[in-house]
Amino acid sequence: MTYRLDANSKNFQKDLIKKVNKRSVFSYKDYNVAKKIVFDVKENGDKAVLKYEKKFNKNDKLKTNYKNTIKNIKKLNSKVKKSIDFAFQRILSFHKNQKSKDIKFSDRLNNKIDYKYKPLNSVGIYIPGGNASFPSTVLMNAIPAMLAGVKRIVIVNPVRNKDQSAAVLYAAKKCGVKEIYRVGGAQAIAALAYGTKTIKRVDKIVGPGNIYVAAAKKIVFGEVGIDMIAGPSEITVVADKSSNAKWVAADLIGQAEHDINAQCILISKNKKLIDKVQKELEIQLKNLPRKKIALGSLKKNGLFIFANSDKKISDIINIIAPEHLELSVDKYQSILKNVKNAGSICTGKYSAMAVTDYCAGSNHTLPTHSSAKFFSGLSVFDFFKRISYINISKKGIETIGEKVINLATYEGLDGHARSVKLRMGE
Repeated sequence: MTYRLDANSKNFQKDLIKKVNKRSVFSYKDYNVAKKIVFDVKENGDKAVLKYEKKFNKNDKLKTNYKNTIKNIKKLNSKVKKSIDFAFQRILSFHKNQKSKDIKFSDRLNNKIDYKYKPLNSVGIYIPGGNASFPSTVLMNAIPAMLAGVKRIVIVNPVRNKDQSAAVLYAAKKCGVKEIYRVGGAQAIAALAYGTKTIKRVDKIVGPGNIYVAAAKKIVFGEVGIDMIAGPSEITVVADKSSNAKWVAADLIGQAEHDINAQCILISKNKKLIDKVQKELEIQLKNLPRKKIALGSLKKNGLFIFANSDKKISDIINIIAPEHLELSVDKYQSILKNVKNAGSICTGKYSAMAVTDYCAGSNHTLPTHSSAKFFSGLSVFDFFKRISYINISKKGIETIGEKVINLATYEGLDGHARSVKLRMGE
C-alpha cells in the first residue's frame, strides 16, 4: 500500500526528494485550464463567472441570500453550533496574542524613521465546499483578518447540493462576515482579483482550495496579494516502539482522507512498528466512509521511512518540510531541537493533528509542498502591510547627503545626486 525507504541506503536522499517532488501542486494542463477561466472572468465579469458556475457547480446565483442564511443556520445541529463556538473562542484567544508593534527610530541629528503596521482594506477568503463542508476554515482565516482590523472581509464558497453549508454560514456569522458569495473554483479567485459587477475586487486572497484554485491564485498573484499556494494536505509522523500503532495509523488516515493527492509519511527507528502501522491501516480503512480517497492517497503518496538515529530523522524532516509534523514519541526533544522546516509541530502522543485542524487554537492554513522552508502558517500578521515613514532634518541632509551623492554618482544616477545637492545648498 505504501512505498518504503531505508535512510541507510546509498541513494536515499535522492530517492526521497524524487518521491516528495513527484507530487506537484498542479500540472501544466491544470494550470492552462485555470488560466483560461481566469482571463475569461477578467474580460467578461459576471457573465463568465455564471457560465462556469452553471457548468461545474450547477449554480445560477452568485449572491448568498440573507434570509436563506438565517433559515439554514436555524436548522444546524446544536452540537455543531456549540463546537464552532468553542473553536471560535480558542482560535480567537490564541491569535489575540499575535500583536503588531510599530517601530520608532531617531538619531542624534533628529532624523526620524517610523515603521507602522496598517491593516489591509479588503480580503477575500476561499472556503472549499464542493465535496465537504469546512466551517473550521472560515474560523482559521476570518478570525486573524478580523483581529488585524480588516474593514471588508469577503467569503467565496461553492454550493454543495445546490446550497451552501449551514455550518460555514454560521461560522461566517460568528466572525461578523456579511459579504458571502455562492462561487467556487478558479472563477471565484478571478472575481476576487479583478472584480465584477457583483463581486468587488479585494486586496488579498487567502484560503485553501483544489488544484484549479491553487493555480488561479498563482496566476493572479501580483494583481492581488495571496497567502500561499496551499494544498493538498500533508502529514509526517515520527513514531517509535513506544508509540501506539493504532493511533499512528488513524493519524495517517486522517490526512489521507482529505484528498487523493494528500501525502502521508511515517518515519521510525523501529521496523516492527512500521509493520504494525501497515496492518492497522488495512484494518481501519475497511469501514472508512472516504475509503476510496484515503486508499488512493496512501497508494499514490504514502511513504514509510526507516531511519536509525534522531539526527537522521531531523534531517529527513527538514528535507520534506511537511505541513503537519507529529512527533508521536515520549522523548521528542532530541528530534525537535534540530527541526527547522515544518508548518506546525505536534509533540507528544496525545497531540493529534486533527485537534489542530479544529480546536487547538493554532491556525490550520499551513504551507505545503516543502514551502515550510520559506513560508509560515497563516496569522494575524498576514493581514497587515508595513509602511516606513522618514523625516530627515536639515542637519541630517547636510551630514548624510555627501554619502548619498557618492553612492548615487557611482551608480550613474545623477538625478538622485542632484536632488540631494540642491537641499545641501550646492
